[in-house]
Amino acid sequence: MTKPDPKLDLVLERVVDVPTALVWEVWTKPEHLKHWFVPKPWTIAKVEIDLRPGGVFNTVMRSPEGQEFPNNGCFLEIVPERRLVITDTLLAGWRPSPNPFFTAIVDIVPEGKGTRYTATALHRDEDARKKHEEMGFHGGWGTVLDQMVAYIKAM
Repeated sequence: MTKPDPKLDLVLERVVDVPTALVWEVWTKPEHLKHWFVPKPWTIAKVEIDLRPGGVFNTVMRSPEGQEFPNNGCFLEIVPERRLVITDTLLAGWRPSPNPFFTAIVDIVPEGKGTRYTATALHRDEDARKKHEEMGFHGGWGTVLDQMVAYIKAM
C-alpha cells in the first residue's frame, strides 16, 4: 500500500507490549476474536474465519439491547504474523458485496519485546471516511486494541 491518504483513510498506530505471535493468534482464531473485537458492553455473537485469500471473515456484533449486526467480508491478503487485509467490498469467494464500506489493513510488526500495531481503514470517498470517523473509528478501534492487549495478557 502507498502512504495513507488523509482524505480517504483513517489510521490507528500504537506500540503495544504484547508479542506479535499472540496478536496474530487472537486476530485469526474465532475463539479468541470474540472476546475483544468490539468495545464493551457490545459483544460478538458469532465469528467465522477462513484464513486464506478469498476466505470468509464474518462477525455478528450484538448491542447491549440484544440487536445483532452482521458484518460480512473476506480476506484479500494474509502474511502470517505480519499483515491481514480484510474487506467488506467483497464477500467470501470474491463475490461483490451489496453494501461495501471499507477495507482494513492490520499490520503487526515486532518492535522490541512488543508489537507495532497499525490499523488502516481505506474508504471509497471522503464521505465514507468522514462517516467512519464520526462513528468513532479512533475511539472504538483504540478501545478494541486495549481490550485485545488485556485479553492477551490474561491468556
